[in-house]
Amino acid sequence: MNENYQRGAGILCHISSLPNKYGIGSLGKEAYEFADFLKKSHVKYWQILPLVQTGFGDSPYQSVCCNSGNPYFIDLEALKDEGLLDDEELESARISEGYTDYGALYETRFNVLRLAYARFNIKTPDFVRFMQEGRFEDYAVFMSLKSRYGGTFDTFPDAYKFKEHLAIEEFRQSVYKSEYCFWQFLQYVFFKQWKKLKAYVNSLGIKIIGDIPLYVAYDSSDVWGHPSLFKLDENLKPTAVAGVPPDYFSQKGQLWGNPLYDWDALSSENYEWWIDRIAHAAEMYDVIRIDHFRGLDRYYAIPAGNETAEIGEWLPGPGIRLFNEIKRRIGDVDIIAEDLGFLDNGVVKLRMRTGFPGMCILQFAFDGSDTNSYLPQNMTENSVAYTGTHDNDTTLGFINAMSEEEFKSFKRYLRAALETENVVYPIATREEAAMGVNMCALASKARLAIIPVQDLLTLDTRARMNIPSTSEGNWRFRLEKIPDRFHAAIMRKAVDEFGR
Repeated sequence: MNENYQRGAGILCHISSLPNKYGIGSLGKEAYEFADFLKKSHVKYWQILPLVQTGFGDSPYQSVCCNSGNPYFIDLEALKDEGLLDDEELESARISEGYTDYGALYETRFNVLRLAYARFNIKTPDFVRFMQEGRFEDYAVFMSLKSRYGGTFDTFPDAYKFKEHLAIEEFRQSVYKSEYCFWQFLQYVFFKQWKKLKAYVNSLGIKIIGDIPLYVAYDSSDVWGHPSLFKLDENLKPTAVAGVPPDYFSQKGQLWGNPLYDWDALSSENYEWWIDRIAHAAEMYDVIRIDHFRGLDRYYAIPAGNETAEIGEWLPGPGIRLFNEIKRRIGDVDIIAEDLGFLDNGVVKLRMRTGFPGMCILQFAFDGSDTNSYLPQNMTENSVAYTGTHDNDTTLGFINAMSEEEFKSFKRYLRAALETENVVYPIATREEAAMGVNMCALASKARLAIIPVQDLLTLDTRARMNIPSTSEGNWRFRLEKIPDRFHAAIMRKAVDEFGR
């Protein structure tokens, strides 16, 4: 984020969290209504989580293809308007309102999408051009194989597991219309709808901050299609996996299980795969947040088969070489570095050399230390202030978990921080304290301040998005309705008051 960027504010709300009648947020009318809400709030940024098709655990950080779009986000009502679904079929996709039920979605959504595909003309010129670009060739074959054989790719018959050219081509032809074109169709529709939504959001003067995970899932078209770029053995099994050692979020560390990159192999190809990935993200978003940025300086390698992340070793990543190559090939890309967790001088220097803003989390700020780098007075202008992230509890939930004594101490430090920023805000109740943290972020000198929609609405723990190191019950939060004029007015007043 270069210095030409205006001081601004944003709201974090993933597409999945938008309300509608179909069980999960989509690129449909509610997304446009949310953009209108942001405009009324004088907000300049809409931050989302990865838009990818999710895999195990329904996590947007575990995808079957790192450049894909999630078919669950396709606007079904738009498909009806195009004559690809009828009223009865659209009605069959309805799911009771409330938090996302991924089991119900899995059982129903693809059936409805196949009905739409059955009416689609695969000889449509735009669709033919889309397929000829080849961007989703590996993905379409991979998903076709999974439809046929199930399981993970290392259980496919060997000729397919090892991606033997003749066997793959023969398979592709055998399922060309029934499966291969169906999966291409899903990506075609998703990206057509996404480009339309993004154009609308940008027309309102709002930029979209997208998120790309550092790692990809093992059972993905990325690993299956490019096994030489990952640390795998001769049977395509990971030799070591990703995670982080014990930290604030987990006493035993976080065992993510993603395969690790073979950075020597990537370097020998001038980081072509990564550059393609960044170029794709730069087309999709106005600003890119790289999750777990520290892993590009040094990454934590856990021996495959370990049950926790307590034992591992730090190994060197590509460092500045990767970003020099990105700049040489693509030019300047606006990037936010997620520089949380265990940091050392190496990752700090890398972020400084790239010039990318880092992240400051207000929930971590009020520990009584005047040197806490997340306190507003200690933030740098080239940073992004957050109340919390998708991995944190909501701010109200975080505060509600405090004892009375802890809350008294928290209020004292929060008041002091607000006074430092010349902000007068009443803090008596826990709800007021949660709103006070919002004000603290917005008043800070950080060039950009992001408020999760749950914190804008002062929602409690029930609205939490994710609990790290758990695989069930996450990514389910949904708004009951688009925030109203009252909340737009609260945000607008603060944005204007603090010059954002």
